[in-house]
Amino acid sequence: MWWVLLVGSTLIFLFVMILLAAAFRQRSAPIGPAHDSGRERLWIMGLGLAFPLTVLAALLAYGLVVGERLAPKPHPDLVTVGAEASQWTWRFTYADAPGRETWNVLHIPAGRPVDVEITTTDVIHAFWVPRLAGKLDAIPGHVNVLRIEADEPGEYHGVSSEFSGPGYRNRRFLVVAHPAADWTAFLNGEGMDE
Repeated sequence: MWWVLLVGSTLIFLFVMILLAAAFRQRSAPIGPAHDSGRERLWIMGLGLAFPLTVLAALLAYGLVVGERLAPKPHPDLVTVGAEASQWTWRFTYADAPGRETWNVLHIPAGRPVDVEITTTDVIHAFWVPRLAGKLDAIPGHVNVLRIEADEPGEYHGVSSEFSGPGYRNRRFLVVAHPAADWTAFLNGEGMDE
């Protein structure tokens, strides 16, 4: 979504800059009763307003469709995990395996949507796995829900992008996306290092 929005906004910027340059270049044209106001109206209304509004409307529609797909909502294969931040560590819990906890390593199934319920015990932290989803803050006394989904099994690096003192910028965690059989084994506590 980011790349599409960047390309669209770049097109608008370049087109408006071209119109601005053309307006300054044609400024030397005589102004008076014989001047063609219809041509000015075309440039201002048709190109200066219609083009940017059309592109912005298309980008808004695209963003709403993609955003709706990422919004946490009921799904038959949904997995729910908890992410609780405290200074220097993340504690992850699993609704499908009560009592199961991992520290600084979040295990999820690949190919299934996962709702991460994010909170914190102390200061504001940020949960961010750039390859899986955007950033969402962990706020004391509040639970924020972020929908993530790993298309393929593998390891995805997460970062805490809030500043909470010296050494915080190096604070990282890992998300491990498992194939279906390994996810079941993890939930059953079989052969998984935490």
